[in-house]
Amino acid sequence: MPERPHAVLAMAAENVPYVFPPDLLALLRAHLDLDPALVVQDLTEPRARAALARAEVLVTGWGCPRLDAAALDGAPKLRAVLHAAGSVKGFTTAEVWRRGILVSSAADANALPVAEYALAMILLTGKDVFALREELRARRGFPYGTILPGLGNHGRRVGVVGASRVGRRLIELLRPHDLAVTLADPTLDAGEAGRLGVPLLPLDDLLRTSDIVTLHAPETPATRHLIGARELTLMPTGAVLLNTARGSLVDQDALVAEVRTGRLRAVLDVTDPEPPPAGSPLFDLPGAFVTPHLAGSQGNEVARLGRVVVEEAARWAAGAALRHAVDPETLERMA
Repeated sequence: MPERPHAVLAMAAENVPYVFPPDLLALLRAHLDLDPALVVQDLTEPRARAALARAEVLVTGWGCPRLDAAALDGAPKLRAVLHAAGSVKGFTTAEVWRRGILVSSAADANALPVAEYALAMILLTGKDVFALREELRARRGFPYGTILPGLGNHGRRVGVVGASRVGRRLIELLRPHDLAVTLADPTLDAGEAGRLGVPLLPLDDLLRTSDIVTLHAPETPATRHLIGARELTLMPTGAVLLNTARGSLVDQDALVAEVRTGRLRAVLDVTDPEPPPAGSPLFDLPGAFVTPHLAGSQGNEVARLGRVVVEEAARWAAGAALRHAVDPETLERMA
């Protein structure tokens, strides 16, 4: 049996049992020589330094320490980072790429629950479920058999902002439903949008013609307050803004002002700041439905991320190409 590459776990220790439950941990150890009792968050700790000096692979996740020049100097044999989560922006540095270290991410797997959350919220807001539930609680009843005008998902217009992993997965999930889906993304051309099966619109046109706008663009300097006061005024009265991407994409004060009037509604899984301060109007506005950044992998979904890393570890140990390698040239445009 060939010698297994030496590896180290670098993530929040409390997350390891969720990312790698016993069956997955056993599979991971079949491909990599790692000590599951050693989970690194402080790269300067003596046991960590001794393990990193031998490490060829880092298995990372939420809570991974920053991989700067000083950290990498202590891991001279490091050749690959297998990340059991989505974005790698928070811990990788230019030094990682300069040294030719391969980085793989489970972002594709993490995109699925976010897209599922967005799909669910689109369908629920199409029925105005959140407002009607509050009305039912207040009235303790409802007029049975009444047809409520303006409700329903037949032909409802959904605007997807950003052809990211999540945006593309959401477009797939929306396809079986009787919805009119459009896409805005300045990095795409009409041909690629056509291959995704949706019309490509300028952002302003998408905002003007969508009943529900769902955000899936990356967080970059160019996308900060992508949706500001001007953009919000373009949205039709009664429209819903859904954000599962990053809070910084939306000018939150401008959004609060619109939601406070009742003209727009918002479903926010992310905010800026995050979480909102205790006195934020978002907690009390009837037209705002706020959830605690749970659209991404949670509970039993987290092991899906670990499975991706196990599969990547098998490829790495066998000398095969990584399937989910991160391209540093496109990293800035990614979430």
